[in-house]
Amino acid sequence: MTLGNGALFVLQTLVILALVLGCFRLGRIWLTAFVGMSAVLINLAVLKQMDLFGYAATGGNVLYAAIFFATDLLDEYWGPRAANQAVRIGFLGGLLYLASTQVILLYVPNATDFAHPAMQTLFGLVPRIVGGSLLAYLISQHLDVWLFWRIRQATGAGRLLWLRNNLSTWLSQAVDTVVFSLVAFAGVPDFPLGEVIAVTYALKVLVAVLDTPFIYLSRRFLPDELRSGAAPTVESAD
Repeated sequence: MTLGNGALFVLQTLVILALVLGCFRLGRIWLTAFVGMSAVLINLAVLKQMDLFGYAATGGNVLYAAIFFATDLLDEYWGPRAANQAVRIGFLGGLLYLASTQVILLYVPNATDFAHPAMQTLFGLVPRIVGGSLLAYLISQHLDVWLFWRIRQATGAGRLLWLRNNLSTWLSQAVDTVVFSLVAFAGVPDFPLGEVIAVTYALKVLVAVLDTPFIYLSRRFLPDELRSGAAPTVESAD
C-alpha cells in the first residue's frame, strides 16, 4: 500500500526528528555532522516538486527544518558558538557540493555513460538553486541561533524552552523561505512562486511545532558528555 504525500510527510518528519534526537544522544560531533550532511542533501531534495495537502511544495522542507532543530539543540546545550560552527560547516558542505557538481559536468562522457543526461538535468540547475539555498541558509541560520540565544537569556535557561524553540525558528524560517524562493525560482515560467512560499513556510512551521516534544525529550537523552551532573559548558556568541 502506497502512503499519500501527507501521511508520508508526517512519517518522514517524525523519523528525521527522532534521528536528530539520536544524534544528540551520541554527542555534539554527531549533531554537527547531521547539520553538515543535511545542508548538502537539501540541495537535491528541493528539486522534487510535489503536492502536499492540496498545494504545491518542494521536497526539502523536512530536512531543512530539522537543521533548525539540530542547531537549536546545539544552542541550548553548548551555546551559540557551537551552533554557529555547525552552521558554517554546513555552508562549507554546500559550497563543496556546488563546486563539485559543476566540475563533474565538464568531463566529456564516454559512449557507455548512461547517467550523464540525468546529471545534466539535476546538476544543471545547481548554481541558482544552491546559490539561493546557501544565501538563505547563512542568513536564516545565524538569525535563528542569535534569536534562540537572546530569548534564552531573557527568559532564563530553565524556562519557556518551547517559546525560544518555536519563535526563533518561525521568524528565521520566514526570512529563509522568502530569500531562497526569490533567488531560486523567481522568473521561472509557470512556477507557482507565491503558493510555494506560503506552503513551504507553513510546512516548516508545522515541523517546528512537531519538534517541540522532541526538544523536551532531549532532557532525558543527554549525551555522556553532559551526564556528569555538572552544568554543561555553554559558550556565548562570538
